[in-house]
Amino acid sequence: MVENLGIRSTNSPEGLPAADLVLRNGRIYTVDFDTPWAEAVAIKNGKFIAVGSNAEIEKLTADYTHVHDLNGAFAMPGLHDMHTHPDLALGPKYSEYLDVGIDTPTPDEVREAILAYASANPGDDWIFGKHFVHFAFRKAGLEPGRDWLDSFIPDRPVAIMDRMWGSCMANSKALELAGVSTDSIDPNNGYIVRDPLSGKPNGILVDGAYALIMAAMPPPPLKALTRAYREGARFQSSRGVVATKYVHVCEQRLEALRTIDRSGDLPLRVEAAISWQDDIFPVKRRWELLAGERHFYRSRRLNANAVKFHFDGTAEPRTSYLISPWPNEATWQGSLNMTPEHIYDMVAEMDRKRIRVIAHCTGDGASDIFLDAVAECRRRNGHGGMRHQCAHSTLLDEANLKRFAELDVIAEFSPVGWFPSEFTLGARSSFGERLQEAYNVRGVLDEGGVAVMGTDWPVSSIDPWFGFEALTTRENPRGEMEGKLGKPVTPEEAIRMVTINGAYAMGCEDTTGSISVGKSADIIVLDRNLLEIDPKGNWHKSKVNLTVMDGEVMHDPLGWLNGTPFETRFQEAAPDFTPVEI
Repeated sequence: MVENLGIRSTNSPEGLPAADLVLRNGRIYTVDFDTPWAEAVAIKNGKFIAVGSNAEIEKLTADYTHVHDLNGAFAMPGLHDMHTHPDLALGPKYSEYLDVGIDTPTPDEVREAILAYASANPGDDWIFGKHFVHFAFRKAGLEPGRDWLDSFIPDRPVAIMDRMWGSCMANSKALELAGVSTDSIDPNNGYIVRDPLSGKPNGILVDGAYALIMAAMPPPPLKALTRAYREGARFQSSRGVVATKYVHVCEQRLEALRTIDRSGDLPLRVEAAISWQDDIFPVKRRWELLAGERHFYRSRRLNANAVKFHFDGTAEPRTSYLISPWPNEATWQGSLNMTPEHIYDMVAEMDRKRIRVIAHCTGDGASDIFLDAVAECRRRNGHGGMRHQCAHSTLLDEANLKRFAELDVIAEFSPVGWFPSEFTLGARSSFGERLQEAYNVRGVLDEGGVAVMGTDWPVSSIDPWFGFEALTTRENPRGEMEGKLGKPVTPEEAIRMVTINGAYAMGCEDTTGSISVGKSADIIVLDRNLLEIDPKGNWHKSKVNLTVMDGEVMHDPLGWLNGTPFETRFQEAAPDFTPVEI
């Protein structure tokens, strides 16, 4: 039997007006323009019933009210991570697949990891995992692909994802088992890299083409996906996240999320986006899910009312779709994975079904076509439809900045390229001088658009505080490299991006995203006041001492509420996926 998860009828009696829980004597930044600061909040039945001074909140206490003194600590609304993939980051590990374990491995390190895995796991089973980096091969003067893999492991199928999850490297045995040959036709959402003379596949499969490899492999076990989502969500909650989007799901991944949700162990709200095509892995029941089966998974904390797909590729293999040719190219603009006609009809149809479209757009040509598709969608369906989301928004054409506000499209940015690092400068070197234009958060905000942040783990760290800090500096948070990339936003703008803007992107800004009377009691308490310190080198080190979502304590590492009715069920230490500080 499923336990009662606090479900209340709209006509349930509210009982006494006093609060269940009071947090007082804090420095509470509400992100509410009417009352930006407060000392205390009163919570009842999972909602804020009062926000104000200590004296005002005192009136709402009774014998049964639990009062906790924040002792001047800084508090704010919970964070919203609008694009991440715990399954891609942790699923391979918990499926006991290969994990090279290095952010930017050299070819020798990839080779050593493969051979070590093969030795520890003898037999003829698949070797699959992550990851390699294209520019590391270029630096070494090597060509990644089947010949390189065949040179040291020819008789066992091997497939390795790149760090961007934009391509896969496979050896001859893997290509054979997947049926990939000279005669294979490229899928319409990706392509097989081939020898220019013979047409023979060279072992690199880009974007949707590597789903051909995934289809030939056994799927990851449900227990591995369940553990991946459970631990990913727990870590996010420990870092103050109260809502997130898990982007690219299939029926197996939805079942894993539902398992966690029904056990009461889902510590945040999740919007799961169903894959539109076999971009990463096969989705066998895609059409049934989109037709309505997705509602089977619906609960207060989980919904699958979104669809995700790749309009274009990524920067490193130069498959981002640009308006004009890539630098040093005569005609190559990148790869558009669907025809504009397909895109127009798909966006309009999903909008009509009230399904959010989350479109992977890394090139300015891809986002241009996406905005055109939403404009056509608004013409067909009228305004007031779904708020569709431009994922990554890596390069944006200057003329399109104002269209985000005009069309009510969410501009989502991923922090892997916001600041200088070896990976950013290597993987995005193909952009040339345009690298300084990338991730133009400032431009979207200046035109009145809604911008949000998505960590895009495993491409970037799942810890949102690294990207959160870098929004305000555009510098490397850990001091690994000097310089800036792009224009920063103010601390207040950054906070809005990861709170109320995230709620807006999920269509729930009226009930979450700020500390306001009548809204869900979502609040986090930190060890430092973000608005009284220099963000540089400080914000990403913030410790979250309390995470409350829907009035339920999700993270309480100091045991503030232990022994009270609000004691958290999450007593074990959260897993630590934070990058090692240097």
